[in-house]
Amino acid sequence: MTIYTTYQPDILGLTYQFTELRFPNDYEGKVIATLIRKQAPQKTKKAVLYIHGFIDYFFQTEMAEQFNQFGFDFYALDLRKYGRSHLKHQKFYNVRNLSEYDAEIIQALQIIENEGHDTVVLAGHSTGGLISTLFVNQHLNHPLLKALWLNSPFFDFNLSPLEKKYALRLLSQLGEKFPTINFPNRVNSWYVPSLHKIYYGEWNFNLEWKKKEVPTVPLGFIHAIYQAHQVIHQGPYLNIPTLIMYSSQSSSPKHWNESAQNSDIILNIKDIKKYGHRLKGPITLCEIKNGIHDLVLSAPETRKTVYNELFQWLKLQHLI
Repeated sequence: MTIYTTYQPDILGLTYQFTELRFPNDYEGKVIATLIRKQAPQKTKKAVLYIHGFIDYFFQTEMAEQFNQFGFDFYALDLRKYGRSHLKHQKFYNVRNLSEYDAEIIQALQIIENEGHDTVVLAGHSTGGLISTLFVNQHLNHPLLKALWLNSPFFDFNLSPLEKKYALRLLSQLGEKFPTINFPNRVNSWYVPSLHKIYYGEWNFNLEWKKKEVPTVPLGFIHAIYQAHQVIHQGPYLNIPTLIMYSSQSSSPKHWNESAQNSDIILNIKDIKKYGHRLKGPITLCEIKNGIHDLVLSAPETRKTVYNELFQWLKLQHLI
């Protein structure tokens, strides 16, 4: 029996639609996620499911259009407590285990299958890349998943070796016991200004959903990320072709300068390469010259390279 999903017009325009996904209440109360859809011009059995990063939501319309041009229906999740899915009684980004997100990924994949697809490329950026990697490892025989594309995946905290060895473990332990306590957030404050058109960038997005500054994060979230990293650092097995993309350089600007728009100022690319090489299975690593943290928001010539590399790789996997 085919189950039909009801969509509504999305904020991104006439060709975008969304549907609300509902779940049992959690420790904060009511929980929802949002599935956004943009269909290709011709009917297709191929789809992409995209998962955004931390302090983020789906707004990258050029990426959706690129996939449509290559014959993929495009779907994206706004995870619980992010973007379209954030409810007034919730703290943004507040989860205590990344497996909480499995519910929306599983439900989204079920909807995608119900809508006539038998091939899905799972895609994740930053924290979404971490979530996607864990999901594939824990659902090795999922019939729809045929490839995984990771855009600057968050495989480790961008901290000093001493901080990683001692402070992180302590913070994770505290986060397990006291998940609601807030801790200072160290995401580089020049990242959003480097992107948004009212500052130095070319993109327009909701600054309430992708904030310029987020002073603190719940310790429970730090615990969730730390636990996920322990799995990644063991080198888990992925049974589907996986493309890991990352910038050619990282930087940490303290004042505005051009490095914010030609390097990854959120993560250390050495960590992405280190743990990308540690993953087991059909893994391909791809360095993008002058890429920023979200590679598809890089300068025009750079993101042209991103899409050329991505779709050439998908051709090699016989998915185009």
